[in-house]
Formats: sequence, structure tokens, C-alpha cells
Amino acid sequence: MPAILAPDTLPRRTNARHIAVRVKQKAVAAVRTGHPWLFEDSVKKAPTDAAPGDVAVLYDPDGRKIVAAGLWDPRSQLRVRILQNAPGLPPVGPELFRKLASDAASKRAGVIPESTTAYRLANGESDGFPGLVADRYGNTLVVKLYSEAFVPWAGDVADAFLAANPGLVHCVIRLSRSLEDSPFVRQFFPEPAAVFSPEPDAFRCPVPFEENAIRFEADVIRGQKTGFFLDQRENRARVGTMSAGRDVLNVFSFSGGFSLYAARGGAASVCSVDADRHAIAACDRHFELNSDHPNVRRCKHEGIVGDAFEVMKSLAHGKRRFGLVIVDPPSFAKSAAEHDRALNSYARLASLADSLLKPGGTLVFASCSSRVPADDFFNTILPRLRVRELLRTAHAPDHPAKFPESHYLKCLYAEKLP
Repeated sequence: MPAILAPDTLPRRTNARHIAVRVKQKAVAAVRTGHPWLFEDSVKKAPTDAAPGDVAVLYDPDGRKIVAAGLWDPRSQLRVRILQNAPGLPPVGPELFRKLASDAASKRAGVIPESTTAYRLANGESDGFPGLVADRYGNTLVVKLYSEAFVPWAGDVADAFLAANPGLVHCVIRLSRSLEDSPFVRQFFPEPAAVFSPEPDAFRCPVPFEENAIRFEADVIRGQKTGFFLDQRENRARVGTMSAGRDVLNVFSFSGGFSLYAARGGAASVCSVDADRHAIAACDRHFELNSDHPNVRRCKHEGIVGDAFEVMKSLAHGKRRFGLVIVDPPSFAKSAAEHDRALNSYARLASLADSLLKPGGTLVFASCSSRVPADDFFNTILPRLRVRELLRTAHAPDHPAKFPESHYLKCLYAEKLP
């Protein structure tokens, strides 16, 4: 675990530089109507020495009217992360961050289930923070940065979330993989994760939390995303209502979120499959943490470490059949160029899942790739399935998606035909 640093060592901006950026006419309408990105090819004129995190004031092509303002991101195709495009907002800086964090907290009031202590505080662009996400795990704030533009402002952003969400004590700043090797970023954060706390002796990792009264732990330092897949909470809860008496297969299980809900819901058995042995170990740990629940204690849990495709083939050849199959793979398309390959992977998984479902059994099949539109996903997997479609779901309430590029999560529920 990295050293725990004092909160006052977080990077904060004072006297931020403001730069004038003229945008091309084709981008003016999109920016004015709320799109959070200004792409590189939409910049008409900008200072050549602008640095990450400079406040970019966007002007129309003639340089006469202000269009919006945001943060300059010179090494990204998303050249400006737009934060201010409406009258009445504070200028870009700490006051604006506080307002955005407060607004995000207000939106979540009454939305988070009882006995749930981990959820998303800000979902990037859709909550006004283009280039970062912020999550809560108990008394720990985790901010994950995806843009150099926010790095010099990390302390100001953290201050805003800490103020808007009472009970937070510790703060973890994490870097996306794309930032880990950046010389600019390493000036502020030499490691991929940094911990800041006024109570260093009280910080523990993994961080315990509850989701709908199920106990989990999140590795907020090294775990995937910010430590857990919080966006699947509603789908996990729904799985819990359809698991009673069934043998359940959870493919790409990670640390067992779906597995625990199925077990608590009365599943006869749960088989969790993941290529990462640490994920299966975490899954076992979560069963142990919830063993005081009679359904979890009675449920037979089997963890399998291996490639999902190969494990599913092996289970099918062994004549294993399940009353509920959950397929929740990682993103298969990190870029537009991987779109077709992702669809091929989804098609293969759908065929394998179909071969493992009992007649009358339920399939839950999700995709988290924004590069694969929902229609492409559903139109690819449904022809490979002998099922009756039951339901389609998308984003959880604390993961709003306010513009087309932000839509990534989609999930199919279907029943196997006789």
C-alpha cells in the first residue's frame, strides 16, 4: 500500500492561467447545447504553450463571443473538457467544482438504497466532470482521473466531494492506465494511486462496505475500476429475486457481486468463473463475510479460475446445465476499431451460454462497452439464443448518461425456450 499523505499535500491550483481558444464553426452549436468535449480538429486557434489544466475560454471563430469554458488537455484528442456552458455558473475553478459536486449529491438523495454505503458520487461528463469519476466506499472517497487536465486540480476536486458528502474521511486518487506513464502527471502523482487522510492510522484497504445489506470489500488501490463494479447494483438486486432453488453460473464473476446476490436469494449452488485467481479468492472471501445469512451459508459455492470461453465449453461438454446464467464480460472494444471483434466475442459467448441453460432457465447478459451500441449488441446475441426476451436494462440511477457517447451499459434478461 502506498504511503498515506496529509490532505494538504494534494495538488491545488492557485492563479490558474486562462487561455483564449477559438473554435471552428462546426463545433459551436454542439458546445452551446451542452456537449462536454471539444475535439482537437475543432480548435481553430490556441496558444502553443498551453499546459494541461489551463482554463480554456472558448470563443466563436471570429473571437468575439464566448461560447463556453473548460480545462485544456493538450495531449488528448478531446482537447478541451468543457465545464461551463451556461449563464449563471461560477467560473471554472474550486467554486464551480463545489457546485457541481453539491448538485450531484442532491440528485442522489433518495436514490441510493438503504443499507448501501458504496455508490457513484459523480459519473464523469454526465455530472459535469468530464475526465474523472468519483465513488464512495463507506468513509472513503475514490477519485479516478482519466484526463491530465484535472491532475493539477485534484485537490480542489477532492475538497468539493468531501464537502458535499458528509462522513467521508479518507481520499484515494487513482490514475487511469493512459495517465500512468505521463511525465506531466508524475510531477503530481508518482504512483498510480495515492492515499490522503487526516486519520492515517484509521485507513484500511480493502475498504469494507455494504450493498443492499450484503457485505463486500473493495481494493480501492489496485482493484478494477475504483475497486468494485458499482454500476451493476440494480441488475445484481434483480438477479437476487430470480435465484431461489436454482443452480447459478456467474461468468466473468470478478469478486462475486452477482454470486452473493444469487446465494442470498436462495440459489441451490453458485459457480463463479474468472480468469483472475485473486478475483475468485475475493469471491470466496465475500461468501465468508456473509456466512451469517442462512441462504448464503446453505449455498454451495464453486470458484473456477480460467478463461471464460474455455471453461464454458468444458462445462457444456460435461453436460452441466444451470437454471440461471450470468454473463458480464469486461469491455471487448476499447476503440472503434475493435467493434467487430467485440461483436464476434459476444456472439460466441451467447452460443455458449445458450448451451448451458436449462429449459425455462434465465439468461442475464450484459455489455459495458460504449463502442458497441445497444442495437448492435442485442441484434448480435439474440439470434444465437433460443429464448424469450424478458427485459432490457441500462444505467443505474447514480450512473446517469446524458449524451450519446456516455451510454455504455446494457443488459438482456431472457428465458430459455423448451
